[in-house]
Parts: sequence; C-alpha cells; structure tokens
Amino acid sequence: MCQPDLHKLPRNIAIDGPAASGKSTIGTLVANKIGYMCLDTGIMYRAVAFQALKEGIDIADKEAVERLAERIEINIRPASSKDGRQFDVIINGGDHTWDIRTPEVNAVVSEVSVYAGVRRAMTLQQRKIAEKGRIVMIGQDIGTVVLPDAELKIYLDASVEVRAQRRYIEDLSHGKDVCLQDVIESLRHRDEIDSGRALAPLKAAEDAVVIDSDKMTVYEVVEYVMGLLKQRG
Repeated sequence: MCQPDLHKLPRNIAIDGPAASGKSTIGTLVANKIGYMCLDTGIMYRAVAFQALKEGIDIADKEAVERLAERIEINIRPASSKDGRQFDVIINGGDHTWDIRTPEVNAVVSEVSVYAGVRRAMTLQQRKIAEKGRIVMIGQDIGTVVLPDAELKIYLDASVEVRAQRRYIEDLSHGKDVCLQDVIESLRHRDEIDSGRALAPLKAAEDAVVIDSDKMTVYEVVEYVMGLLKQRG
C-alpha cells in the first residue's frame, strides 16, 4: 500500500475501544509508521490503581484515590528492555512497566477510572500532551471526551472471547499462572463498568470509524488504518 502524505496527516489520531482489543499494539505500530508519538492513556489509570494498591489505599475510598491521582507522577519513556514491552512506565521514579499489568491491578482499574476526580486529573494531562500534535492517543474516551476534535477517530472492537484469548496468551508469555475463563469473566466485568460509568463511558464517537478485529490480524488492522490515513491525506 502507498504511504499517506505525511504533510497532510491528522494533527491527532484517537483510538478507543474495550480492554484487550489491541488498541496499544495497533496504535504503536501506526505511530511508528508515520513518525508520531503514541500514548496509551489506559496506562495512566493503571498507574493510579497500582499506586493505590501499593500504598494500601482503599479503592472504595473515592476521595483518597482522587487525591492520589492529583499528586502521582507518571512518565512514559522509550523501552529500555527487550522483554516485550512497548515502552517504560515510570511511576514516582520507579519502573513499573509490568507491575501495572497484574491480575490485582486488572481487578480494580475500572473502579478507579470511574472516579470523576481521577478522570479529570488524567484528562488534563492527556490534553496537555496532545497540544503538541503528532500523537496517536489510545483509550476509552479519547474521541468522545479528551480529543473530541481529533481529525481521525477509530473505535477498535472485538468480542470478549477473542480479547480474552489474546490477553491469556500475553499473560502466559510473561510466565503468569492464569485461567482463560477467569480472564473472560474479568473482561466482562470491566466492560460492564467501563460502558456503564456515568462520566465518560466507553462508547464509539459518532464520527469514529469502527473496526471489528475478530477475524483480522494485527497487520490487516494496521494496513486498514494506514488506508484511512491515505484517503484523508
């Protein structure tokens, strides 16, 4: 496929979708192809959830979690290790790239992301990053809330069974002892919370291009997105 005109690319690209739909992988590959920065905003909510657990903060204590979100320091850096990571996740000065992917964090991240104060704090950081342009931003409310004026919005979807299989394989590759049925139930629980929250619920923006990746390879999805960029360029 011919490459899009790099001078006519959207200033920002928003990619949304449910957990484990492949947003981070697709977003990173597309960003690499066009020379953009990629930010998976889900990392920021995971970082807050991880730090809350680390500090022994009760996840049900809304005010305490929101205060944590106001003071936490989250930095995303180029990958320093060839252990499968796409980037380093630095939380309050420490490398917690894989710590934010544990079952314990998976179990509470959706609850943490429901809190209005947490979302406000993270949204402000995300918009500030996007002001520079040339960014592929990934999340669940990027096209609807964070960057509603993004020129290209994509909603990457897949069935819970396909998403669970992908997450299960990823966890096994990192030596985690996981059960596929547990992963399925965890994702279903997250979907219910993410789609049902009052503030910034998970949904496709009205002007988003919806891509069902159930029967598509990563390569096919990336090429499809590159095709969209070429059309718009």
